[in-house]
Amino acid sequence: MSGSNTSYFSNPSTFILLGIPGLEWAHVWISIPFCAMYVITILGNVTILFIVKTEPSLHEPMYYFLCMLTITDLVLSTSTLPTILSNFWFISREINFNACLTQLYFVHSFSVIESGILVAMAFDRYVAICHPLRHSTILNNSVVAKICLAVVLQGAILALPYPFLARQWPYCRTNIIPYTHCEHMPVVKLACVDIRVSSYYGLFALFCSFGLYVIFIVISYTQILRAIFRLPTKDARLKTFGTCTSHLCLILAFYTPALFSSLSTRFGLNIPLHFHVLFANIYLLVPPMLNPIIYGVKTKQIRARLLRLVTLKGT
Repeated sequence: MSGSNTSYFSNPSTFILLGIPGLEWAHVWISIPFCAMYVITILGNVTILFIVKTEPSLHEPMYYFLCMLTITDLVLSTSTLPTILSNFWFISREINFNACLTQLYFVHSFSVIESGILVAMAFDRYVAICHPLRHSTILNNSVVAKICLAVVLQGAILALPYPFLARQWPYCRTNIIPYTHCEHMPVVKLACVDIRVSSYYGLFALFCSFGLYVIFIVISYTQILRAIFRLPTKDARLKTFGTCTSHLCLILAFYTPALFSSLSTRFGLNIPLHFHVLFANIYLLVPPMLNPIIYGVKTKQIRARLLRLVTLKGT
C-alpha cells in the first residue's frame, strides 16, 4: 500500500478508525457509558431468552419474535462494541480490510433483520386485536418460523451487495475512517471514483428495509386503532392499547436514530461530525439495551418470572 495520497490501491490492507473525531480526548470517558450499555444489553437480552424458554405461558408468537429480536440485538451490538472499546481503551485503531467489510455487512444485515422483526411483531398485534379468535390459527408455529426465515433471508440478501460494492472501488485518498466502526457510506466515501452506484443502492436498501416497513407498521396500527375505538368501554380500550405500548416503544427507540443516522450520512446534513458519529453509536447501542428493559417492565409474565428468579436466588 502506497503512502501517497494520490496513488491507487484497490484493496488497502487496513483501515484506521479514528473513533469520534474532535472528541479523542474524551474517548476513555465515553467508553464508560458505552461499556455499561453493552453489559446491560448482554445481561438483559440473555435474561429475556432464558425467561421465554423456561416459561410455558410465553410460548406464543409475540415472544418468539421477541426472542429473535434479542438474538439480533446481541449480534448487532457484539459486532461493533469490541472494536469501539478496543479503540477507546487501547488506541487499537487498525482494522483489517476484510474484517471491516465483514463488520459493515453484519451491521447492515442485522439492522434490516431487526426492522423486519418489528414489522412481524406489528402483524402479531394486528392479528391478536383485530382477529383474536383466529390468532392461534393464523400465526401457528409453522407460519412464525416462515416469517422469521423470510426476515433473516431478506436482511442477509439486501445487505450482501454492500461489501462487494465497497471491495470493487479503488482507494487512493486515505485509509482513515472518521468513525468508530465500519459502515457502508463512511467506507466508500474514501474511494477516489464516482460512488453513485453505492449511494443509490444504499437508498434503495433504506427504502426497502425502513420505508416499506414503516408503511406496513402504520397500516397495521391504523387497523389496530380502528378496532380499539370500536370497543364499548374506555377500560377495554386502554387495556387493549396497553398490549401495544411495549412494541410502540421499541419502534420509536429503533427507527428514530436509525433513520436520522442513515439520512444524515448520505445527504450531509449540516451537523458536526462528532455529533453524527455519536448518534450512529446511539442507534447501535441504545435500542438493544432498551428492548429487554421495555419488555421486562411492560410484560406482566416476564416481570413475574424475573421476580421469582430473583426471589429464588435470594433465598
